[in-house]
Amino acid sequence: MRTLTFGMNQSLDGYIAAPGDDLGWSVPSDELFQWWSDRVGATGLALYGRRLWETMSSHWPTADQQPGVTPAHVEFARRWRNMPKVVFSSTASTVDWNTRLVTDDAVTEIARLKAQDGGPMDIGGATLAAAAMRAGLIDEYAIVTHPVLVGGGTPFFTALDNWVNLSLVETRTFPDGVMLTRYATRR
Repeated sequence: MRTLTFGMNQSLDGYIAAPGDDLGWSVPSDELFQWWSDRVGATGLALYGRRLWETMSSHWPTADQQPGVTPAHVEFARRWRNMPKVVFSSTASTVDWNTRLVTDDAVTEIARLKAQDGGPMDIGGATLAAAAMRAGLIDEYAIVTHPVLVGGGTPFFTALDNWVNLSLVETRTFPDGVMLTRYATRR
């Protein structure tokens, strides 16, 4: 059985995007960028909602060909293109870069993918992750908290019908006061 991790940057007040989908507050340090890159390199399958997919696929497929690109960005772009991905969307019609499109019920498909053998899975995108949270499918939360209050936007967590008990797995401090906290779901 595969594990499913929901990991994103978040503001101190709990948002993964500020109003207007502004992500300018979450620019990573070199050390944090490397942590995210290593995470992509270790992911057996990435699950994306349509909006996050559109953001990632608009940049990373050719990011390594841009002028002045750093070796770290070249590595991330290569890892991202090579990583198997599934996009969940009822409106997208095509996907590229080692990606499969699922238009059916996301929760059913995520549960099916979790039951398979294979490497760890990461899930990204607020709406998709919220559906997996409500269904009890997330095994771990990797929360990268930036010391900024954005006052609103897209929340990291969704409203739940029941409590989810967690165990702290790791904490790590990055430059600029950014803090990683990883929690495993207690079942």
